[in-house]
Amino acid sequence: MDRLDSDRMFLAVIETGSFTAAAEKLDTRSGQASKLISRLEAELGVRLLNRTTRSVAPTEAGRAYYDRLKPLVDELDTLDLDIRNISQSPRGRLRLTAPLTFGTRELAPALNAFAGLYPDIELDVTFSDRVVNVVDEGFDLAVRVGRPGDSSLIIRRLCAVRIVVVGAPSYLEQHDAPTSPADLARHACIIDTNFREPNRWPFKGATGDVEMASVDGRIRYSNAEACVQAAELGLGLACVPAFVAGEALRSGRLIRLLPSFETDPYDVHVLYPHSRHLATKVRLLVDFLSERYRQTPHWERGW
Repeated sequence: MDRLDSDRMFLAVIETGSFTAAAEKLDTRSGQASKLISRLEAELGVRLLNRTTRSVAPTEAGRAYYDRLKPLVDELDTLDLDIRNISQSPRGRLRLTAPLTFGTRELAPALNAFAGLYPDIELDVTFSDRVVNVVDEGFDLAVRVGRPGDSSLIIRRLCAVRIVVVGAPSYLEQHDAPTSPADLARHACIIDTNFREPNRWPFKGATGDVEMASVDGRIRYSNAEACVQAAELGLGLACVPAFVAGEALRSGRLIRLLPSFETDPYDVHVLYPHSRHLATKVRLLVDFLSERYRQTPHWERGW
């Protein structure tokens, strides 16, 4: 087992480029990572890594060892997975990352329902708007809104999310409703700084291409829920995902504006690494989410 631990640590150091990152990936201390590599080099009688204060790189022998070792450990992991998958009761830790607002508002209820169905699966969920490296950071799968971005992963579409412009009746009683994106320049807009270009809102032009409308306002939040709350108070117009505004639109607290200019919806995807045999717990969650979001999402109904 000690030799296998050393081999796994060596692979992690090569793949992450540092002892610290490798230790984090394998859930241990950087000092332990260094000890495992030193033990492996002593056992083999050859230096595998060149170390400096700023970097670590494989020697010629280290690269040759990595190339031979990697498929062997992958095969061992596949064997281990095959045996685990024989069990009719899936178990083990399942690490998932998802965007903060979509994750807490929409994904958490689905995950809670999944957890109730499979009591032996441990859910370890990170809600963050940071785009993580699924493989390097040890996640089993990720949920993302918008372009998937990582072509090295398997990508499965779950549903679509529209981006809508909304305003409160109290605001629209005092200001003429915009009839085109250009009208927004005359309105107080609530800026969601999570967007790539917060002061430029996307709309579909006459030719079908995306055109950007310049907007401005005195309220800026890095959270769509906060933007919706401000809009409900009549403080301005907001451009937000439909899943955040859906309830307020159904109740009439907000009114949808410029619907004929909306861009194509953003897709929600689940992404997970390629594997010869997908872990049962991962497959179950992917299938569960796909079924849950197969029909029109609840936030799109009733407005």
